[in-house]
Amino acid sequence: MNDEPVTASRAMSGGNQAPPLRPSRVWEPVIRTEERPDGCLVVTQDGELPPYPSRMTEKLLQWAEKAPDRTLFAQRPAAGAPGWNRISYGQMVARMRALGQALLDSPASAERPVMILSGNSLEHATLALAAMHVGIPYAPISPAYSLMSEDFGKLKGIAGDLTPGLVFASSGKAFAKAIAAVTPEDALVVLGGEVEVDGRASVSFGSLLETVPTVAVEEAYEGVGADTVAKILFTSGSTGSPKGVIQSHGMLAANQAMVADCYRFLEDEPPVLVDWAPWNHTASGNKVFNLTFWHGGSYYIDEGKPTPGGMDETCRNLKEISPTWYFNVPKGYEELTRRFREDADLRRSFFRDLKMMMYAGAGMAQHTWDALEAHAFETLGHRVRLVSGLGSTETGPFAIAGTDPQPQSGNIGIPAREVTLKLVPSGDRLEARLKSRSITPGYWRKPELTAEAFDEEGFYRLGDALRFAEAEKAEK
Repeated sequence: MNDEPVTASRAMSGGNQAPPLRPSRVWEPVIRTEERPDGCLVVTQDGELPPYPSRMTEKLLQWAEKAPDRTLFAQRPAAGAPGWNRISYGQMVARMRALGQALLDSPASAERPVMILSGNSLEHATLALAAMHVGIPYAPISPAYSLMSEDFGKLKGIAGDLTPGLVFASSGKAFAKAIAAVTPEDALVVLGGEVEVDGRASVSFGSLLETVPTVAVEEAYEGVGADTVAKILFTSGSTGSPKGVIQSHGMLAANQAMVADCYRFLEDEPPVLVDWAPWNHTASGNKVFNLTFWHGGSYYIDEGKPTPGGMDETCRNLKEISPTWYFNVPKGYEELTRRFREDADLRRSFFRDLKMMMYAGAGMAQHTWDALEAHAFETLGHRVRLVSGLGSTETGPFAIAGTDPQPQSGNIGIPAREVTLKLVPSGDRLEARLKSRSITPGYWRKPELTAEAFDEEGFYRLGDALRFAEAEKAEK
């Protein structure tokens, strides 16, 4: 027996025409393809991006002027607790400047980045923005390297590459062993809670927020440019030691300009995000985190996870906060469709304001795809745009994106504006290589790895093998 909504199943089955999409403005690209004598194909979009800032926090400052009381970040006091702790745009600018001064007064610098050991939190967001604002790189590290390792091997390698001047963790108790194992003696230890780590001198995050900013903060901000390193993201290291991917201000800014060009509905109303994905990964740590303040939106930190148990918290949050743009991995969407069948209030809240769903990280099963479209139709009388794309930590990640309606998963789309995609023949498929302003300049203190990552024309070797959805039609 089919347990999907009957009305949607009937409307979307057989030879019937698919129901219309909910209106949401997206790009209308014109694609150009050049075939080279060596068999390579070069694919680009016509046109150029409009002007955009070269410093990441410039947009945040602009929105703080326009909407100082609007929520920027929110987090529950504890998972399952009622209410939200919120930081408005105006409050974040004040916190960012105070913490920026504290960073300038600390051992942290352009050569001694800030290392963040713990996961998504209001403190993490504030520290990240403050560091970017004054031109000090920060590196969000997977908490698993601190909490699930016995010898801290990967964490020691990361700390050795970074030589951090400041190390932050949300809890001295949970991260004490990791801090003791990898933190340089002259680095400042900052804790969200306790201020003691096995006798190691440390300060509380709250005390740094009491720092009085001076003119040095604005001078540091004025010195930030497109080539200034904003952050360093470490790859998972599944095939070796994690390597630090440099993320410059110009790279991240170009990436957000590309996102805005593609998802044009973000300009029509400030986005609302409910997001669990970790900030030590590029998907949420770059794309979702940055698009929030780029468009004056609000980011609700979801402490759930795409697991049967973790989805309880995610669904609780989604029943309270209706997103306008939503990201999850296919397993998370599969669990959501099961919950939709059991909870009509959850389904209505989820789809109420939603303009787009995006998945990444794996292929989506057809039954999940069909269920999402069916639930959207039953709730709204429309489908909601369901899309994917292709990118990596090195590409910012936004590089190749799909927006056209599709009958099934798997279509990654076309290169973003000002991204050049080179397709190199490899058997019956095509190896993808990319070039743009949104590509990393290389790996932190690893020139040999940087050289290996780019081909003789300066294209980043993405490494993924692709094929056309329709023969010889790059636009599809």
